[in-house]
Amino acid sequence: MEFNDIYDENRNRTGRVHRRGRPWRPGEYGLVVCVWVYDGRGHILLTRRAPGKSFAGTWENSGGAAQAGEDSLSAICRELREETGICAEPEEFEFLHTVRDRNCFYDHYCLKWQGAVEDVVLLPGETDGVKWVTFDEIHRMIAAGEICRIIAHQFLEEEQALLSRQSAQ
Repeated sequence: MEFNDIYDENRNRTGRVHRRGRPWRPGEYGLVVCVWVYDGRGHILLTRRAPGKSFAGTWENSGGAAQAGEDSLSAICRELREETGICAEPEEFEFLHTVRDRNCFYDHYCLKWQGAVEDVVLLPGETDGVKWVTFDEIHRMIAAGEICRIIAHQFLEEEQALLSRQSAQ
């Protein structure tokens, strides 16, 4: 059973927790973290959602809900390690921005990592594929419906920021 901290609309922790899977009440917000891993040579690392998950078989970046007691950076370090085996220190992540929707704050990060796909350790039941892709390949995958639509939207929102980091290397 997983619990998440409940935040108010100003992102203050309320001191209460939410049990994952239950509906959020009006005025309650959770924290979700996402990271775009890039290699500095024009590639983004994507993982494929495993069978049995929502949007199974689609490609995405790493991320997930912060657990009760975790701050944003602790959560993104844990999520990336769990989903890919990539161990990064909090100071290695670069914060991009926060978005708030109906019930969540989404913190978006990027991380430069130059490992090989063979170095990635997939989490059974979560991910079942990994690959480096170019920005053009991501656009083709979005058009073909191969990238989870929520992640596709996030990518398009963050594409310029990610491109600037690729070319600044």
